[in-house]
Amino acid sequence: MIGQYDFLGSLRMMQNFFLTKIFFPQARIIRFPFDIRNKKWITIGNNFTSGVSCRFETHPNKTKKITKLLIIGDDVEINDYVHINASEKVNIGNNVLIASKVYISDTNHGNYSGINQDSPLTIPNKRLLSTKPVIIEDNVWIGEFVSIMPGVKIGKGSIIGANSVVSRSIPPNVIAVGCPAKPIKKFNFETSRWDKI
Repeated sequence: MIGQYDFLGSLRMMQNFFLTKIFFPQARIIRFPFDIRNKKWITIGNNFTSGVSCRFETHPNKTKKITKLLIIGDDVEINDYVHINASEKVNIGNNVLIASKVYISDTNHGNYSGINQDSPLTIPNKRLLSTKPVIIEDNVWIGEFVSIMPGVKIGKGSIIGANSVVSRSIPPNVIAVGCPAKPIKKFNFETSRWDKI
């Protein structure tokens, strides 16, 4: 890994490696700065890799049973400037690849569906948090600038195209793109090809 960088880059990587082994010994490499808030509610799996300036934050929703709020599986790779916010549950499976500048959240300031909806007259910061779990299953690939919203499940083996907004669940083994993200291809295991939907 060091051979990919110039002299100063190699020094930074060595520093990142030592800091990783001190603060996150199970991780492969975390590139600092790395902003983690309320670490006690976060579990990071083995061989985790991150880019620079990632921000993981947890804010327990006091109306829900509090357990680990952000769970990251084994062999997960997350690129630069990824922001993950968890107040109820964000669960990222094994072997997930996340590109740069991705936003994942299980939380909204306020409730905008069902009963007890918030009014636009209420100051946004005064609205109670509403939460719905986010689940990203194994072997998912999430492209650049994707936003994943509360209550979403992304099925195993799926790919989310760059700049997509995932506001509803995505089935396994599909390629989904757009705003809102919709499946456009599904993997055919008989022909080993991605077929248009």
